[in-house]
Amino acid sequence: MADVLDQSEVDALLAAVDTSQASNGPPPQVFSSGGTSSVEVHVYDFKRPERVSKDQMRALEALHEGFGRNFGAALSGYLRTIVEVSVAHIEQLTYSEFIHSLPNPTCFNLVKAEQLDGQMCLEISPLIIYPIIDRLLGGSNADLFIPQRPLTQIEQRLVQRITDRAMQHLSEAWTNLTPVTFSVSDFESNPQLVLIVPPNETVVVVSFELKMGNRAGTMSLCIPYNVIEPVIGLLNQQNWFSYQRKGSQDEHLRKLTRNVSNAPIELRAFLAATTMTLNELMSLQVGDVITTEKPIEKEILIQVEGRNKFLGQVGRLRGSKAVQITRLCQDATEGLRAEALSAAAGSASGTPGS
Repeated sequence: MADVLDQSEVDALLAAVDTSQASNGPPPQVFSSGGTSSVEVHVYDFKRPERVSKDQMRALEALHEGFGRNFGAALSGYLRTIVEVSVAHIEQLTYSEFIHSLPNPTCFNLVKAEQLDGQMCLEISPLIIYPIIDRLLGGSNADLFIPQRPLTQIEQRLVQRITDRAMQHLSEAWTNLTPVTFSVSDFESNPQLVLIVPPNETVVVVSFELKMGNRAGTMSLCIPYNVIEPVIGLLNQQNWFSYQRKGSQDEHLRKLTRNVSNAPIELRAFLAATTMTLNELMSLQVGDVITTEKPIEKEILIQVEGRNKFLGQVGRLRGSKAVQITRLCQDATEGLRAEALSAAAGSASGTPGS
């Protein structure tokens, strides 16, 4: 068996180790932001991991800024007063931190979408929801007292009209990212009773500021990470802005073209102009012929919604009276003369011929 070291030999070995460390140089340094080294140490909180990158957070902020503008415009039209909705800030929290930051009671709505897994939360502060209710009921919000109680059933029905409009515009904003339809599934006044994800789960909280006259309040949208995880790759800043610039504009152009193409317009063809006395006008009978000095082969002016657009020829097509377009109206003199005589000239509806 190997020899066993006694206490004196152990002390000698420890003293030799201390001596060798002292001779090798100074002890290792701990790098920090205040040191001279280029290495920088960042504080990492394991209780609050940042699972969404900064670029993705900026993309979410840009997406909900558009939602805030549209929702504010919808509320302004519905309440008949100016309502401003803007993104105050966006941050990552744990679900327990978000819940404990809310007042009790409050207007707490559960939001779901069939296209996404999990649920989201939409909280509206009593400081702004009661002035909105008072406005809907015909009040002036001048000396409104904010009660510290849950909403009644009648008040919940009024708030539902607001949240329905919020869900409509939130769905439109998210459609630029992925087709989705949001709806409010449940209502609760005590947020402590709602547990949609574990308390330590990461959530993205988008805080909005609502202003209506001299009243102001907050609205918070809580998005758990498991809800946006399937589409987190689409939230990269470069992909988001390129998609928003190309995809949304192309779709908007197609909708605009389709709607405008089906819009009815008025087409007027000015046949000719002449003068007569009031006595001759009053004595006109059915079957009388009004002679003009304009030759039949001369072009006539065609207006579209009161604007000079074409020149054409009068004729017949399949037994019906028709006007054949010959060229664009580029002669300002002809256009001005036709407008001056439009009150006295006879007009007939025309259909372009081939």
